[in-house]
Amino acid sequence: MKDVTFKLNGTATSVNIDPDTPLLWVLRDTLGLTGTKFGCGRGLCGCCTVLIAGEATRSCVLPVGAIEGLSVTTIEGIARQPGHPVIRAWEQVDVPQCGYCQPGQIMAATSLLKKRAAPSEEDIDTAMSGVLCRCGTYARIREAIRQAAELQAKGARA
Repeated sequence: MKDVTFKLNGTATSVNIDPDTPLLWVLRDTLGLTGTKFGCGRGLCGCCTVLIAGEATRSCVLPVGAIEGLSVTTIEGIARQPGHPVIRAWEQVDVPQCGYCQPGQIMAATSLLKKRAAPSEEDIDTAMSGVLCRCGTYARIREAIRQAAELQAKGARA
């Protein structure tokens, strides 16, 4: 057991845990943040995507010890930001069907828009290729990302 300290959704956080524990389980089981989903457990489906220092990262394969001193943003952190352009676009386009992959999709889209304010179709394909949607809402996801980019350009917060 070891104290691991990091910033979680803007708040200093410390957990006393085995540093090899996957971040996903620390978020869900230790800290009670269940918005980040478990999908495959191998970092392949993207349901567990969070932002580590702004980068889309698979939390199911990342040991919590690796995030010491870093900033972690979960879907809960994004959802509490009023007027967040990705959340607004997701709602306006009515992206979710079953919704299970949506936290990972939103986190990957948020990371993309922080890097590229006006992403090309290729940028979108590359950023979103690792987040699988069982329901096949990819066309709506792409449309929402384009709309979020427009909202962001008009001054909405990202």
